[in-house]
Amino acid sequence: MAGPIEQFEVKPLVEFGTVNVPVLGEQVIAITNSHVAMTIAFAGVVGFLALATSGAKVVPGRMQAAGESLFGMVDNLANSIIGHEGRKYFPFAFTMFLMVLSMNLLGMFLTFTATSQLAVTVTLGLISFLTVVVVGLVKNGVGFLKLFWPAGAPLLLRPVVGLIEFVSFLLRPATLALRLFGNMLGGHVALKIFAQFVVQLGAVAIVTGGLAYAFIPVAALSLGMVVAMTALEFLVAFLQAFVFTVLTCIYLNDVVNLGDGH
Repeated sequence: MAGPIEQFEVKPLVEFGTVNVPVLGEQVIAITNSHVAMTIAFAGVVGFLALATSGAKVVPGRMQAAGESLFGMVDNLANSIIGHEGRKYFPFAFTMFLMVLSMNLLGMFLTFTATSQLAVTVTLGLISFLTVVVVGLVKNGVGFLKLFWPAGAPLLLRPVVGLIEFVSFLLRPATLALRLFGNMLGGHVALKIFAQFVVQLGAVAIVTGGLAYAFIPVAALSLGMVVAMTALEFLVAFLQAFVFTVLTCIYLNDVVNLGDGH
């Protein structure tokens, strides 16, 4: 039986040959299971939005109601955190939420979870981080640097506190990436381990017989854990997308309402 880590291995499905990349050397160009998972997640988001918005009615159907619920949740989130300019940044926040959520949920049905790959979560974290930097520079110009000069701190401590704030700011993409990566990786590893207990203990009991039948209650307990953890993983998949969006909105608020909140 495959080990609990094998499910996270990136495997080429269709190869197109190799190319020599400076510094990195020879690299294989291929469509991998990671590409396929992210493409399916993207298609799922587009399909969901198409179904939720097509033929909109005053009395919404199930799909329209689900779309309006998610739309309203992220819209309220952006407005409550960023303030009166929250609607301007809603499309970005909503896109990030749906993409992270779709990749998380898709991993519950496929053998590969895109957000369990650090390369994917780092990319998402960098997209969020660079968007904040660009918005901050465009909106505030050189005043963007006030983010690292805390006016409320004593004058002598401002350079030290400012340095801490600067380092903390640079670590934002890493914290976004590691939080999402760690939660999705850990949950799927635990699910795989308990699922293996069910199969292995049940097989030993059936094949060996005798005293080995005592393993059946343990296998049943492991099966109960798998069911409970599966339900928990669906909740975690949603919560991690929500947390990622909340932090993105908080970081945008720092530069949109620089120095005065909202």
